[in-house]
Amino acid sequence: MELVLFIGLQGSGKSSFYRERFADTHVLVSKDLWPHARKRDARQQRHISEALEAGRSVAVDNTNPTPESRAPLIALGKEKGARVVGYAFESRLEDCLARNALRVGKARVPEVGIYATRKVLRWPSLAEGFDALYFVRLTREGTFLVTEWSES
Repeated sequence: MELVLFIGLQGSGKSSFYRERFADTHVLVSKDLWPHARKRDARQQRHISEALEAGRSVAVDNTNPTPESRAPLIALGKEKGARVVGYAFESRLEDCLARNALRVGKARVPEVGIYATRKVLRWPSLAEGFDALYFVRLTREGTFLVTEWSES
């Protein structure tokens, strides 16, 4: 059983990566599923906790841009006995803005949101409590390259 955290800007490929790699094996938890809910963090924690208690693996598809935003999720995963794995997505601003511009309707994120996330984005570290960390790059061909995280 594992708790997977995605880390990266909107438009970096997180949701596509989930669909390709985890949809068949991991419960999806994303604040985007409850855009108008109050106390979204508490709701997210509850959904993660319930899934892990049921023995199901979970993937958290949010930007998770700071160590402070990741800490309660990592702690919850550890508390529930899950292996905690992070996937940090290459987040070049120009690429994310271009991919976001191709989205339609509510799927498109206001550009100010992407800029705001970029401003606070801090790359993860194993010291945060991850059991494993990976770097994900979306190629021009639309495939994902996944490599082990390097802290150097």
